[in-house]
Amino acid sequence: MALLTVNNLTKNYDGKPAVNEINFQFQPGKCIALIGPNGAGKTTTLRMLSGLIKPSSGSVTFSGMKQNDDIRKYIGYLPQYPVFYAWMTGKEFLIYVGRLAHLSKEEANKRTEMLLERVGLTEAKNRRIGKYSGGMKQRLGIAQAMIHHPKLLMLDEPVSSLDPIGRREVLTLMEELKEDMTILFSTHILGDADEVSDELLLLHEGKIVESGSMEELRHKYQTAKIELRFQDDLVNYRAKIDNLPSVVTCSMDRNTIHVMATDILSARKEILAAASKEEWPLTSFAINRASLEDMFMKAVSN
Repeated sequence: MALLTVNNLTKNYDGKPAVNEINFQFQPGKCIALIGPNGAGKTTTLRMLSGLIKPSSGSVTFSGMKQNDDIRKYIGYLPQYPVFYAWMTGKEFLIYVGRLAHLSKEEANKRTEMLLERVGLTEAKNRRIGKYSGGMKQRLGIAQAMIHHPKLLMLDEPVSSLDPIGRREVLTLMEELKEDMTILFSTHILGDADEVSDELLLLHEGKIVESGSMEELRHKYQTAKIELRFQDDLVNYRAKIDNLPSVVTCSMDRNTIHVMATDILSARKEILAAASKEEWPLTSFAINRASLEDMFMKAVSN
């Protein structure tokens, strides 16, 4: 059963749709990346899902949600630019937000200690937040988003403003967290989505233009391309490769031959068999998968 179902979700500003009748659902235990360029509608979508703004039309439903339930109890949300009380310690801040989430004093303390350990801030728990690095603040923000045991953790551009060290800290934490909970995060950095997500939602001009698992989308948009590098005599080997049954086209670039094929596995077998039989002076052989950027550009152009 789907954890979250979105039906025809729309948000209009001045009569123009920022998000336009989007539909999707996902299962529990997944890490889903909502990707798209700046202005695509990612933040607006997350704010509607989190209950911070009301949609113009459409619905958001959680598994087990009762009529008139406050949707916010199901969600932990970290905005793109979280604000902290710099004079508080990390521990004081989490206890504070725990009490705001209606946890008892004892439960807020217990949950705080557990989450500080989970996000790697136990040793810094009594340090003032104003002394935290950017990565530490983001990890503290993720901890506050989990304080009330949400079903879904939503993160808006969680690493876009961080330096390389902070970015690595947060991505590593997300890798660990996705083993135990469902995460939906937005990003315009395609490499981050490729690194940590299981599924993708591609948003462009307020519409979902593609969705699915990483494996499904790679298969759909795969580019059957092989690159071979030789020591010399490219023209001779290009002619031989061009005559192989599975090869569609060949092109040359300096010491490299680029091969497009109808079936990548058959072409691989044919090329390597010929290379072995005739002892070609190959220096490298590589099969290129479609990158996330390739997939996004093709989906948008379609």
